Amino acid sequence: MKNGDSNPGRGGKIPPDILDRTFRFAVRIIQLCGRLDERPGVGRVLMSQILRAGTSVPASVEEAQAAQSKADFISKMSIALKESRETHLRLRLTATANVVPDGEIQPLIIEAEEIKRVIGAIFVSSKRGGDEW
Repeated sequence: MKNGDSNPGRGGKIPPDILDRTFRFAVRIIQLCGRLDERPGVGRVLMSQILRAGTSVPASVEEAQAAQSKADFISKMSIALKESRETHLRLRLTATANVVPDGEIQPLIIEAEEIKRVIGAIFVSSKRGGDEW
């Protein structure tokens, strides 16, 4: 895929939905972290970890969109998958530790799980040679 090519049909295939979905998810993560930052102690530590991982997911997906080769695409999607897994874990830890009300964080946990699965499917498909380069 050429730099700046917005049509992934020629190379790594990223459904437009996941681009938008990861972006909207990161916005929700930023909003959650704004609330966590107001809490002393563990809330601030968790906030920085969740913020870093959660906003890294759409950044890596966007970078994969402009991958220069199949190997580059797979590498970027591997990073997106790792960051989505980390975000999911840290959200679950936050919920289990009762740092944030359950009703506030559960929708984010569900979305993190779904994003993780979609990115994982794209990654596996790409590694298996499912995309034409």
